[in-house]
Amino acid sequence: MAKTLKLILGDQLNSRHSWFKKKNPDEWYLMMEIRQETDYVNHHIQKVTAIFQSMRLFAQWLKHEGHQVIYLKIGDKENFQNLEENIRHIISKKEISNFEYLFPDEYRLDIQLKNLCNSLGIKSGTCDTEHFLSDRLEVKEFFKGNKKFLMEPFYRYMRKKFDILMEGEKPVGGKWNFDHENRKKLPDNVVVPPPPDFQNDVTTLVDAIQAAGVHTIGEIIPSDFRWPRDRDQALRVLNHFCKKLLPDFGNYQDAMHDQNAYLFHSKLSFALNVKLIHPLEVIKAVESCWRENPKKYALPQVEGFIRQILGWREYMRGIYWAHMPGYGKLNFFDHQKDLPEFYWTGNTRMNCVGHAIRQSLDHAYAHHIQRLMITGNFALLAGIHPDQVDHWYLGIYIDAFQWVEITNTRGMSQFADGGLVGTKPYVSSSNYINKMSNYCNSCFYDQKKKFGDKACPFNSLYWAFYEKNKDKLFNNPRIGFVYKSLDKMKNKEALLQQAEAYLKQVNDL
Repeated sequence: MAKTLKLILGDQLNSRHSWFKKKNPDEWYLMMEIRQETDYVNHHIQKVTAIFQSMRLFAQWLKHEGHQVIYLKIGDKENFQNLEENIRHIISKKEISNFEYLFPDEYRLDIQLKNLCNSLGIKSGTCDTEHFLSDRLEVKEFFKGNKKFLMEPFYRYMRKKFDILMEGEKPVGGKWNFDHENRKKLPDNVVVPPPPDFQNDVTTLVDAIQAAGVHTIGEIIPSDFRWPRDRDQALRVLNHFCKKLLPDFGNYQDAMHDQNAYLFHSKLSFALNVKLIHPLEVIKAVESCWRENPKKYALPQVEGFIRQILGWREYMRGIYWAHMPGYGKLNFFDHQKDLPEFYWTGNTRMNCVGHAIRQSLDHAYAHHIQRLMITGNFALLAGIHPDQVDHWYLGIYIDAFQWVEITNTRGMSQFADGGLVGTKPYVSSSNYINKMSNYCNSCFYDQKKKFGDKACPFNSLYWAFYEKNKDKLFNNPRIGFVYKSLDKMKNKEALLQQAEAYLKQVNDL
């Protein structure tokens, strides 16, 4: 009988995949922890630990189901720490005659596996991961002939396609999008329910990662690791979100607070991105909450969450496959500066930036507004090279995989794609930060000052950014008011000089 080797990558842990419905004594599933994947950027220790932990438990589940599994741990002697070398070695050792793999979500792995198959000299095949709700090139086909790929029309298409929050051909509530109702600051008296208490002990795994010499960033408490490690725990997180957090999610999804890292966010992104849980079951669970109890679950709360998964997540993946590999080289503003040192330590007097970075180092997590309007905002205003911003986001966040990270970072956050994803640069002065958070209350800098002693750096950098990029942005219809304000500004030169001074001492801010 022909022997088949089937590869499962670390973010392909879909227990409901059709591969696993039948058992075959001539099939082996291959999973591996390799330095190729831990070392291409500096990853957070919690990210490496969470992926390896989930992989090991998934391999145990496969064995329990009666499947044959070859699992290479990070410290194994026969682990060559490279995808291609390990596959070639096992094919030779097991006398494999057929190699199959699930479509990778990252372009670099897609190319690597295609090239490998072309050189193996045996039969090879591919299979979909059976996870996403749109095909790789569905976004590209949807926007065929258009220069801009705006999310909103695609989101409406997906709502219709899967009959989510629909009444016939029309959206429930008469509106497709309730984003304007999802922008409230967190009041001081709001109590956020505590998350599920898993208390996973990963001490042995962390020791193995460190013994193997893997270089990581960030902190971890190995005896009390609280990210979901398998499908059962992921479903517990979903249930907790629906019962405890969803009623207030939409209201405060953009809010930031220095006493709570997660607020009403679901913490499902890691489980989704390694495929422990399926996006449609998450969407259906949230929609069911509203249909069963519309008084408790107001439509704006539910729609705001569903839009992130059914709309934004699928859309960003489509952007990735429509424009890679060129997308990874875009640099619309020709930014060339290095990432400030405080992105690795959180040691800055800017309270908003310092808190968001320290939270990221402590928890491998920050929600979308902290990423977009704090750390991303500052990086764009400071003129940081998009490559460095990409690498930082890809490494520090537990849910960051290139297909979802680079489009959000290089596109939405840094506007390096020149407006393919976003209709304008997402930058702000301190006004927005103060409006959506309590960061400014205890900051070294004065949120109200544009220049002078202790003036908030975001204020002068904001106006200097637009002045510097006037030739690229002046005709953008969404930001014409900025240039009208600049033209009328009496202290414009003092403001620009303040920005220049701050950029010269950026590591000391």
